[in-house]
Amino acid sequence: MSLPSAKLQDVFSEPACEKNQSKDAKTRQQGCSKPLTPGAAAGGCAFDGAKIALQPITDVAHLIHAPLACEGNGWDNRGATSSGSALWRTSFTTDLTELDVVMGQGERKLFNAIREIKQAYAPSAIFVYSTCVTALIGEDIDAVCNHAAAKFGLPVVPINAPGFVGSKNLGNKLAGEALLDHVIGTAEPDDAGPCDINIIGEFNLSGEFWLVKPLLDRLGIRVRACIPGDARYLDIACAHRARAAMMVCSTALINVARKMEERWDIPFFEGSFYGITASSQALRNIADLLVRKGADPGLVGRTEALIAEEESIAWKKLAAYRPRLEGKRVLLNTGGVKSWSLVDALMEVGIEIVGTSVKKSTVEDKERIEQTLKEENQIFESIPPRELYAMLSQGKADIMLSGGRTQFVALKAKTPWLDINQERHHRYAGYDGMIELIHQIDLAIHNPIWRQVREPAPWDSHSAVEHELTSTISVSATGHAGEKFTSATANAVGLG
Repeated sequence: MSLPSAKLQDVFSEPACEKNQSKDAKTRQQGCSKPLTPGAAAGGCAFDGAKIALQPITDVAHLIHAPLACEGNGWDNRGATSSGSALWRTSFTTDLTELDVVMGQGERKLFNAIREIKQAYAPSAIFVYSTCVTALIGEDIDAVCNHAAAKFGLPVVPINAPGFVGSKNLGNKLAGEALLDHVIGTAEPDDAGPCDINIIGEFNLSGEFWLVKPLLDRLGIRVRACIPGDARYLDIACAHRARAAMMVCSTALINVARKMEERWDIPFFEGSFYGITASSQALRNIADLLVRKGADPGLVGRTEALIAEEESIAWKKLAAYRPRLEGKRVLLNTGGVKSWSLVDALMEVGIEIVGTSVKKSTVEDKERIEQTLKEENQIFESIPPRELYAMLSQGKADIMLSGGRTQFVALKAKTPWLDINQERHHRYAGYDGMIELIHQIDLAIHNPIWRQVREPAPWDSHSAVEHELTSTISVSATGHAGEKFTSATANAVGLG
């Protein structure tokens, strides 16, 4: 079954998207983002975005209905972490061949693959992803999923996000639509409480949400579902019974938060756990929303006490880094929530921001940055590699924080670099995460390797000396007095 145009238009016209609502009515009807040219995957296709948004659901088998190439290198390609099942790290594919396409065997092969996964792995659910090839030849994955679910007594969820329908960000939202249509609200918890919340758009990269969850536990706040980071299928199915929600990455799953508020009266706010101030404000907002929904009013006081205690500890630890980092210049080449939350976080310890890209950032994200940085020339929609290299090689920044794609630009410019995107190996969320981030920046900037690589190479130095000596010899050989070049002359210039 092809993706209904009404569904695409609904995602494009997202009312909670600040960028979309800033347009006039005519422009808004054209959609939030321009679909990619079929075959192009610059920045990731819709299938890629859907897989990214759902793969961290840990006890689900993710089955790609496609030729092998669509998922041939997809094992464990995200930095998300699980506290339970590792099933999500294994990618499954139907591996369609030309013969399967010509003979019309795709749907039969998909059904058999679902049966094999059920028998071999017993997952809590199976998510089936449509791709360019299977969508173009008209594979009805909805029908196959419905039949398999009835046959095997297992939730089998179709994810209709073939790559050619649009960008990676559109795929994120289509994944959210699949959760709303087939998962959220399909089960009822037997332990719903007044302090249950959802965290939406949090991927638990490197396990960083585990630095935040203990703080919520101390306040008696239960995370009903973290979507998708370290989530279980049943958690998401029961997510409609939460009392409040926090939206972490609005560019990815804002439609989920908005529709859950409409359907189940779950209020939400957009916040960040990057930085001391942002973490404290997020905890305050969570407590305020829960109290408004009927939780014990004493929760607000307990939250303030916890914030005061954690901030005191964090600032004492960060004080040791201030003399070493104050005035250091950082270039941020990231996007989304990190484009503004990290700006605030770094400036709190005296680090200077020389520029930040706002690619994939919402209008609200950009407004936050403008209020903080004050200077428009420090804000970039995107920075081409050539300009990025020029900035770094000219010494305009002491370190660059970005994703892996641009690390080689920094290395070529002999500039310290720190990974802050999904491939990172350190946790930067919450109070302890902020301390770790500053620690890693300190290690990177003061690593002695950078002083060494900036010095001329020994062979370059030797060539320079040799060139100078050759010039001296030439002058001596044809000196003003017309003297001959002799061994004595050679000894005089150090060559004898």
